Amino acid sequence: MKYPPKHHQEKRFENALELIKMYPLATIITSSNNKALSSHTPLIHKIEGALGTLVGHLDKFNPQIEHFKDSKHDLEIVFHGPEAYISPSKYSTTQLPTWNYFKVHLRGKIYLTEDSQSVKQSLIEMTSFMEGDQPKYILEESNPRMEAALNYIVGFRIEITSWLGKYKISQDKIKKDQERAKQAMINSQSQVIKNIECLYLNHQTKN
Repeated sequence: MKYPPKHHQEKRFENALELIKMYPLATIITSSNNKALSSHTPLIHKIEGALGTLVGHLDKFNPQIEHFKDSKHDLEIVFHGPEAYISPSKYSTTQLPTWNYFKVHLRGKIYLTEDSQSVKQSLIEMTSFMEGDQPKYILEESNPRMEAALNYIVGFRIEITSWLGKYKISQDKIKKDQERAKQAMINSQSQVIKNIECLYLNHQTKN
């Protein structure tokens, strides 16, 4: 494989899984009958199969579900880790502007979950995972809001068949500049906070 270059690829699947756990919101991209669709939804990884299985849910009115039903559809999942613009001013050597990032791309086979009890259990498990080791909320099996929502949720699982970790973090630079690029990414997180404030302030809900 000439692209991405080997120095921009993660070697260990365990490291890719760590990113998936840290940043579980995935972009699911499908293509069916010459039409591409995408959805953004959190997925949790379960140890089932050679590379594991991803479990998630979509609104039953999401048109991408029709792609899932097509046995010939094409599927790719992308998990997005930290990213940042790296200015040449950050390096100790002469460089060009670039954008560094951590991404994981997965491909797999998708199966819809028809049983409402299985969907309910996966919602409970996902909530438990998101709450972490010190949960402040527990989704009870008898929760009436969840019971009502089950009529509008479609569950699915994706058996992972291949993976690619795209970690572009200035690996082709000298050690000093690799560290400088790392620090630039860390420092960029303060801008993320400002961006959140701006996006909330300017957002207008479509009527």
